[in-house]
Amino acid sequence: MPVTESNPSAAGSPKNSPAKENLLLNLACNVILPGLVLSKLSQPERLGPLWALVAALALPLGYGVWDWMKRRHWNLFSTLGIAGTLATGGMALGTHFGWWQATALWFAIKEAAIPLIIGLSIPLTLRSETPLVKTLLYNDQLMDTAKVAEVLRERSAEGAFERLLRESSWLLSLSFLISSALNFFLALWLLKAAPNSPEWNEQLGRMNWLSWPVIVIPSTGMMMWALFRLMNGIQRLTGLPQEQLFRGQPPKPN
Repeated sequence: MPVTESNPSAAGSPKNSPAKENLLLNLACNVILPGLVLSKLSQPERLGPLWALVAALALPLGYGVWDWMKRRHWNLFSTLGIAGTLATGGMALGTHFGWWQATALWFAIKEAAIPLIIGLSIPLTLRSETPLVKTLLYNDQLMDTAKVAEVLRERSAEGAFERLLRESSWLLSLSFLISSALNFFLALWLLKAAPNSPEWNEQLGRMNWLSWPVIVIPSTGMMMWALFRLMNGIQRLTGLPQEQLFRGQPPKPN
């Protein structure tokens, strides 16, 4: 967003940063409501399997578009989430109209593809100007990166910091690769019915629910471990207390 000349200081203002996402609304639109629609409305006397699937897919897709229009912030995960939603819808519609037969294996590959792409991209972007580890863990919205960089220069610790980033990148990458494998095997284990049947939709809904305790929680725990190791390493290299590393944390009183 361009900065007007009448307020030059606005460039560093928090007002120009994207509004925080509503995590509860995100969870409702991407997990809870689609799971309920698939499991409760797929019977022929209700929406039926096809329209229940369309309604379930419309929720995360509509939320993604609405969130972008509200916050004007489009990130890698939003893009991949929309792509995954469209891929699921395309496979389901293709099977319904006889264009091709989407088996459980194809759905398992689709479920595994997004975390696999992210996991492989994290170490590959280390030499780029915007490594994914900085986007995900070490970014201006979370940390005071300018202060950290200044102290690292003063201590001639930039090389040690780059090694720390590489270690964090591999840990972060591993969390997504594990998520990819769990997605793949969970889909193969659960999806047993004929595609586009009420039973198939119910199994999709169950997979949506189980993805949180089986996949999201373990991979998020590993990501938090990577963040914890990164924070400890930065504190060791800079000597800064934690309240000076994170934005929005007031210094502790003496």
